Amino acid sequence: MGTADELFASLGTFCGAYNENKALKEMNRDWDRVVVVEAPDIGASFTLILKDGELTLKQGRLPDADLRVEGPSDLLTDLFYGNITPTEPYLNGTLKVFGSEDDIMRLDFISLMIWGE
Repeated sequence: MGTADELFASLGTFCGAYNENKALKEMNRDWDRVVVVEAPDIGASFTLILKDGELTLKQGRLPDADLRVEGPSDLLTDLFYGNITPTEPYLNGTLKVFGSEDDIMRLDFISLMIWGE
């Protein structure tokens, strides 16, 4: 089981890697979204906010999220550090992503662009 601090740090690393990628920032300059990341096993929630191509991280859960990513804290930590890809945990139901199919695919593409396969 990961801790809330570890998950927050992994999300911070993800944000930093995203914001350093000029191609991603340009590609997403008109795709403003709120993504809530929840780890029910430790009762932790964080929010990623993508606005005008910039990605920021907030503690807690903001209302009206466009996407919600849910899973065990250790899985989410590994995922946002880029240690694992989302494919297997998503297919086996360990990782749950709620939102429109287009938004889910875009989030998956962002991960791929940051971490590779």
